[in-house]
Amino acid sequence: MNVSNLIRQHWAALRALLVLTVITGVAYPLVVWAIAQLPGLDHRAQGSIIAVDGKPVGSSLIGQSFTDASGNPLPQYFQSRPSAAGDGYDPLATSASNLGPEDIVDTPADPAQVAAGTDPADAGYKASLLTLVCSRSLAIGALEGVDGSRPFCTGDGVGAVLSVIGPRDARGNVVKPTRVVSLNQPCAMTKAPFLDIYEGVKVECAKFGEDYTIGQIVPIRGAAPASPAVPADAVTASGSGLDPNISPAYADIQVGRVAKTRGISADEVRNLLADNTYGRDLGFMGEARVNVLELNLALDQKYPVRS
Repeated sequence: MNVSNLIRQHWAALRALLVLTVITGVAYPLVVWAIAQLPGLDHRAQGSIIAVDGKPVGSSLIGQSFTDASGNPLPQYFQSRPSAAGDGYDPLATSASNLGPEDIVDTPADPAQVAAGTDPADAGYKASLLTLVCSRSLAIGALEGVDGSRPFCTGDGVGAVLSVIGPRDARGNVVKPTRVVSLNQPCAMTKAPFLDIYEGVKVECAKFGEDYTIGQIVPIRGAAPASPAVPADAVTASGSGLDPNISPAYADIQVGRVAKTRGISADEVRNLLADNTYGRDLGFMGEARVNVLELNLALDQKYPVRS
């Protein structure tokens, strides 16, 4: 290849680079920006920011927590669903918990460290998805005055899971238990396991440092109703961790608390709830939903908390 051909090829490549840079790096972004400024689109393009008295208070597209400095729910407000994004609803850390339905066994904390004052999370404790769901359901039940029990949960809010040890059949099922351990109830944290006897064998609490993986992992359904009073979205985070909406069912169990705190009737709260409930998109996509921020702002505007 001679020098003149080499120069022509590089000059053609450089011209293509310049043209594509102008088209994709300048013209296209400007066209998209201009379209986004059209009436009806500009609000969404700017992040769907909601302002009160000219001050931004949040976005209708990103959820937020309504808690005090200690993380306790503010009783005058409807509560959002849990969030796994950073410390909660952090747009820069949007993510799911990555915990699945088979995550049912907790990682215990070192009781010696806990006794010395170390936070359980810093002493190795990691709650399973099942225990997270159980503990949240119990807490919400207490807050809202409803039954917080759920299938496969103990009365103290952890996953009701046993390690059943004994000889097994060809399919891997224990045929005659010789030892049974409540995996999510460490001896240092509980007075007695949630179940006294399992198939004729006394149930033990779990001892830190012992390996129970030799046993068959058996979740126990318990006597909780098949349809819990606390809805699923109240105890699980969304895939993004930023969902601004809750289900009408979760909103409905919060009506009594909000009405009592604000000194108004439940019907008055339900009227505002109905005004801030959205149906399925196009009549068939998704589920009905309630935007928590919009509902709480409507409450503050119409029924402010009396100090």
